[in-house]
Amino acid sequence: MLFFRSGLIALLLVSATPALAQTSDANQQLEQARQRLIEQGEQIAPLPPPPPSPTRVQPASDVHDRYRLGPGDAIFASVLRFSDLSFQATIDLEGNIIVPLAGSLSLRGLTIAEAQARIQAALNRFVVNPVVAVTLVAQRPVSVSIVGEIVRPGQYPLAAPELTIALLSAGGTTELADLRSIRIRRTQPNGTVIERNVDLFTPLATASTLPDVRLEDNDVVVIPALSIESSATYDRNLVARSNLGQTQMVIRVLNYAAGSGRSTGAVISRITLPNGSSFLDAVTTIAPNPDAANLREVALVRFDPQLGRPISQELDARAALRGDFSQNPTLANNDVIIVGRNFISRFSTVINSITQPFRDVLGFLLFFDTLDDSADNLLR
Repeated sequence: MLFFRSGLIALLLVSATPALAQTSDANQQLEQARQRLIEQGEQIAPLPPPPPSPTRVQPASDVHDRYRLGPGDAIFASVLRFSDLSFQATIDLEGNIIVPLAGSLSLRGLTIAEAQARIQAALNRFVVNPVVAVTLVAQRPVSVSIVGEIVRPGQYPLAAPELTIALLSAGGTTELADLRSIRIRRTQPNGTVIERNVDLFTPLATASTLPDVRLEDNDVVVIPALSIESSATYDRNLVARSNLGQTQMVIRVLNYAAGSGRSTGAVISRITLPNGSSFLDAVTTIAPNPDAANLREVALVRFDPQLGRPISQELDARAALRGDFSQNPTLANNDVIIVGRNFISRFSTVINSITQPFRDVLGFLLFFDTLDDSADNLLR
């Protein structure tokens, strides 16, 4: 008899445990059975607590992708079985639309699914079990702020509220931008701020489609700077050749061998080139006098903000003309090209002595921008 009761206990425990997660009635029945056995003198180990009910954690991107309707949005509501009730409407300044039979209905701040449910509930007072499907026909213009490594940071109105359009409207990203971790900050109706990270670099590197990221009114787009640690795996030239970077770049030129037979005196100028242009593109634009210039020794100077100092590179323009890719690097905005006679052997000493006070790229550029008569004696 003891064996039968022990077996009954085991059977109750095994059969009842799955029921713990199903209904409270099964839980009560199990507890009653346990109490009866305890009253009969049986020793029963306590049951483990039931596992917590699984809860769905909603990714931040899901919340971020919930578009909320507002004045200026145009929707189309299709009512199945009642086609004469289907309609298209633009949300007015008060956040309302006019629904057939139901009249004025507020949709401000609702998601598409919530608007669909509200329209369906309104029509349900007049027709039996309406099935409503709502689609966004045209999104309202938005105003977003773009900050960080962008050519022209500020606030921009966008008729097409897409991330890539926003970047182009602000002049494109700078050469220091990290497109792998663009942040979009959005304030919810309840005051909470959600943030989404977007990677635009990987699609460029893998030749895949850029993500379709829709912006909303008052979004803030933050373009972070490329860190020293992550720069080794980042292709700046790829971004420069794309349409996500700045469309044009300014190159400063210190030319000791200007054209038209001029062989003495320095000419200081700026040239504007399409973003992604090469060293050879700049040399072609500069058109140095081959009789006055040593084209085998052309200096390319670039301020490195991570190192905090300018870096000079000696390039052979004649080799670049012959197709030597190693002598034809991609240029970056604010590069400086120096063309002259035989001075490269003295260039490193000069540039190190004059650039010690430079704290940033602005000081570096200011030096070349303010060169005048002193340029003639700079490298002589």
